[in-house]
Amino acid sequence: MRWQRIHRRDPIGDVATIEYVLGDITEQEVDVIVNAANSSLLGGGGVDGAIHRKGGPDILADCRKLRAGHYGGGLKTGQAVATTAGRLRATWVVHTVGPVWSATEDRSELLADCHRNALRVAAELNAHTIAFPAISTGIYRWPPEDAARIAHAAIKDSPVPVIRFVLFDQRTYDAFARP
Repeated sequence: MRWQRIHRRDPIGDVATIEYVLGDITEQEVDVIVNAANSSLLGGGGVDGAIHRKGGPDILADCRKLRAGHYGGGLKTGQAVATTAGRLRATWVVHTVGPVWSATEDRSELLADCHRNALRVAAELNAHTIAFPAISTGIYRWPPEDAARIAHAAIKDSPVPVIRFVLFDQRTYDAFARP
């Protein structure tokens, strides 16, 4: 899966474009890949594990430096920080910690913060392209349809010209790319 075709492209606002890809986020050639990280910043499963494995030890080394400094207690839910992308076909990885879905507590603002803060950090890096996974829809159990609604609302005023959602399975792709 070396290259993945952009299945759909839509304008958002006056200056940005949103793209949808069914595929592997670690294969994307963009300025920034967003990592659905865990708070430790030390790798994990799902997207986080895939990015750390494919990107190599430089990403982990940068994450350890962040933990040794300001993020010693870990990254808080909704925050975002940047590291090198190591061996990925991107320049940077922006790590953000998504919320765990709850049927009894509305955590949607935290999920929106993940997208807004990742875009803010990407803009500070002068990125023109950014690839997002479906944050919190894996092990954190956020329903893809609801995650897509929140993500789309959060990116509508994007400072980054090209936003790409890279979705790993058909159900999630359908939820995000639905017109």
